[in-house]
Amino acid sequence: MKISLNWIKEYTEVHLKTDELLERIGSRLGAIEEVVNLEERYAGIVVAKVITSEKHSDADKLHVCTIDDGGAVKDVPRDAQGHVQVVCGAPNVEAGMSAAWIPPGAVVPSTFDKDPFKVEAKEIRGVLSQGMLASPSELAISDNHEGLLSLDQDAKPGVAFAVTAKLNDQIIDIENKMFTHRPDCFGILGVAREIAGIQNIPFTSPDWYKQVPGGAFKCTEQILPLNVENQIPAQVPRFAAIALGDVKIGPSPLWLQTLLSRLGVRPINNIVDITNYMMLLTAQPMHAYDYDKVKAKDAGAKQATLTIRLPKSEEKLILLGGKEVVPLPKTIVIATAGPAIGLGGVMGGADTEVDASTKNIILECANFDMFTVRNTAMTLGIFSDAATRFTKGQSPLQIDRVLAQAVSMVKELAGGAVASELQDEHGQLPEPARLSVGVDFINSRLGFEPALVGDEIANILNNVELEYSPANYDNLDIRAPFWRTDIEIPEDIVEEVGRLYGYEHLPLALPQKDLTPAPTNALLDFKSSLRGRLFRAGANEALTYSFVHGSLLGAAGQDENLAFHIRNALSPSLQYYRLSLAPSLLKKVHPNIKAGFNEFSLFEIGKTHQKDLLDGDKLPLEPERIAVVVAGKTAKDGAAFYEAKRFLEFLLANLEVSYESLDNIPSDWAQAALAYEPKRSAKVSCDGKVIGIIGEPSGRLKNNLKLPARTSMFELDIIELSKLVSPEGNYKPLNRFPSLSQDLCLKTSADMPYIQVYDFLDKELSEASRNHGYNFEITPLDIFQKDDDQNNKQTAWRITLAHPERTLTSGEANELLDAVSAGAKTELGAERI
Repeated sequence: MKISLNWIKEYTEVHLKTDELLERIGSRLGAIEEVVNLEERYAGIVVAKVITSEKHSDADKLHVCTIDDGGAVKDVPRDAQGHVQVVCGAPNVEAGMSAAWIPPGAVVPSTFDKDPFKVEAKEIRGVLSQGMLASPSELAISDNHEGLLSLDQDAKPGVAFAVTAKLNDQIIDIENKMFTHRPDCFGILGVAREIAGIQNIPFTSPDWYKQVPGGAFKCTEQILPLNVENQIPAQVPRFAAIALGDVKIGPSPLWLQTLLSRLGVRPINNIVDITNYMMLLTAQPMHAYDYDKVKAKDAGAKQATLTIRLPKSEEKLILLGGKEVVPLPKTIVIATAGPAIGLGGVMGGADTEVDASTKNIILECANFDMFTVRNTAMTLGIFSDAATRFTKGQSPLQIDRVLAQAVSMVKELAGGAVASELQDEHGQLPEPARLSVGVDFINSRLGFEPALVGDEIANILNNVELEYSPANYDNLDIRAPFWRTDIEIPEDIVEEVGRLYGYEHLPLALPQKDLTPAPTNALLDFKSSLRGRLFRAGANEALTYSFVHGSLLGAAGQDENLAFHIRNALSPSLQYYRLSLAPSLLKKVHPNIKAGFNEFSLFEIGKTHQKDLLDGDKLPLEPERIAVVVAGKTAKDGAAFYEAKRFLEFLLANLEVSYESLDNIPSDWAQAALAYEPKRSAKVSCDGKVIGIIGEPSGRLKNNLKLPARTSMFELDIIELSKLVSPEGNYKPLNRFPSLSQDLCLKTSADMPYIQVYDFLDKELSEASRNHGYNFEITPLDIFQKDDDQNNKQTAWRITLAHPERTLTSGEANELLDAVSAGAKTELGAERI
C-alpha cells in the first residue's frame, strides 16, 4: 500500500519528524517496505515560460525557443534579456505557455530509477540547445509523449517544478499484509486517520464521506435512462450506478495526474482518473462505462442496462488491455441485457471503456463478495488494484457517499450533468457494530503500567472516530463507524487501544515459567522412532510436495477425479493433492541416478488425501503414511521386491506380518495399489489388518519415470502401525556371546509359495526360541530351479542362531536344523538338500 505524505497532510496534521513518523508507523500501523523521496527525481528541473518559438531553419518539426526561467538556473548562456535558448520538437510548443525545463546537468525523471540520463547542452541541426522542455512521459507522470506538459498560466518561472506539480513528496510503501483485515486502510483517508491516531491527534472525516448524500444525484431531466438488474444479491450486496451526459473527455488537471502517478497509477483521462482517485482516497473501487457503447450492445434498446449475473456457458470477454478470458462458473459478471462487459470486482471490459469519443458515461460503485473476487483473480491471474481492495471486504455503507463525490468531481472536471435516476440495488444493509467494553476489561488484557483511565481510553478511540458513551468511563458503549468492518468483539477494542497507545508501553517483565515437563506426543515420538530405524538402515529422508501434477497420477494409474483439485495452485505442475506417497518418491529416483547415485533408498512421512475418504462430519480424512523406495542402477541377482522386503522387515522387527496378493484390497489402499505391479507386489497385513502395500512399481510407472529395473517400494499406515507396536518398545540387548550361522536348502514343489516356506521356518524357530532361549534370524539366499526339473524348486536360507547366556555349539545347531528339516518333510513335503 503506497501512501503520499503530502496527500496525508491534506487530511491531518503531521507533527512528527519524518524519521519519528516512520518509526511510529512501523510499530503501530504496518511494516514499512520502502520510502521514496520523489523530490530527488526532479532535482534541478524548473518552471519556464516560452517567450518566443520560431521554426528551425533546417528542420520542419523543430522549433527554436527562448525561455524565461527567472534566472533560477546558473551557469547557462543567456541573451541580452536573460533568456535561454532551447530547441524543441514538441508540436504544441508556443509562445506564452509554461512548461517544465530540464537544464544541462539535470536527470530526465523517467530514467531516474533505471539508467539515469543526464541532459547536456547539445547542438541540434546547427543550433545549440540548453537542455530540453519535457513531455509528461519524460517527467514520469504519464505515458503521453506527444507534446509538452503545459503548466497553468500562473506557474511562476524559476520555481522548482516539483513544488509547482506537488511532486516534492515522500512515498511510503507499507506492507499490504498488515492491512488484510482493514479494508479502510487501503485508502488515503483510512491511513490518514490512523496516522492522526498514532500521533494522538483527533481526525475528522470530510463531510461528504461522513454524511448520507443529499441532492448530489438530483436529475432534472432523465435523458439517459438506465436500468440495473442484480440477479445474484448474495455475491453482490450493493450495486449503485448513475448516468451523466455531455461530459468532455480530456486530460486531467496536472494536480490529479501527478497525484495518481505518485502512487503508481497511470493517468488516462479525466473520467477514468476520477474513478482511480476515489479508489486511492477511500479504498472503494469504481468503474466508468461509455453509456452509448453499453446501450448499443443491446440492439434497438431504448435504455442502457447493467445486469449483474453469473456467466453463461463458454461466454468470453475481452478485458481492458486486450486480454480475452472465459469467466469461471461462479465469477461475477457485469453484462448488458445480453453480452458480458466486465468481471465484477476485477476489471472492466474493453468494449465499453471511456475514450476520447465518449459523450455520456455510467458511473458504477458496488460491493462484491470478497471470496468470489479472490477466486476469480487468482484463477485468471488478474491482480488489479480493484481486486486487491475488494478481496479485503469493503463496507457496502460507503457506496452512495463515494459515488456522490465522484459525480461532483465529474461535474467539476469534465462538465456534464446527471442524466438518469440513481440505481441503488441492495437488500438489508449491515448495521455498524455496537459494543460495551469495560475499562477494567481493557486494562486487564493489556497490562499497561500505570493502567489507562477511562478518559484516556475514550480519547484514544475518539481520535480515530470510534464513538462512545456515556460520560462516566467505567464502561464504554462503543459504536463502530461504518468503514470499520473489522470490529466485532470487545477484544477488537482492546487491540485498537493497545496499538494506538503503543505496545512499547507494555511492561517488560518475563513471564512465569512452569517447570512441569511438557506432555509427550505419542504420534510424533513414533514417527521419530521410524525415522531413526530407517536412518540406521541407510535410508535418506525426502520431503516432497503434498501436491502433484495430474500426469503423475495418470502414470501411476490413479484416478485424478478422486484427488482434490487445487484451483490456486502454487505452480501449474502442482494441481492435485496426492493420493499416495510412493509416486512422489519415485519421481526423485531418476534425477538422483543422473546425479551419480547408483544405489540408494529414500523415505518420506506425510499425508495423503482422497475425495471419497471422509469422516463423520464429511471432512476429508488425512491418512498418515510412510513410504520407502529402494533403487539401484547396478544389476543384482534376485527380484527387486526382496530389497524392499529387507527394509520392511527391519522396520517391523518383532512384528508378525503376512503378505497376500493385491486381490480384495481395502478401499483406503485401492488407489495406492494402482502404482504397483500386481504380480510382483503384496498387501502387508498384521493381526488381520491391512497396514500397507509392498512391491515393485507398475510397468507404466517405470517407463514414465525412467526407473531402473531394480526399483521397489512399500507404503504403510503409520496410525495402524503405531497400534501394533508396544509402548514400552522392543529393545533387546546385544548378544554377549558369538552367533552361529548355517545354511539350509529345501527342495519343494514348484507351486509352493515362498512365503509358506518362510512362515514354516519362522514358526519352528520361534518354538525353539521359546523352549531353549535362542535368538534367531532368517535370511533368504536363493531360489533355484533346474532346467530338467520343472516340478520342483530349491530355496536356500541362512539361519543365524545365538544364545544370550552361552556360546552355542555346532552340535546344537545341527540338532535344531535336523528337527526343522524333519518337520518340513512332514508338513511341507520338502526334502533337505
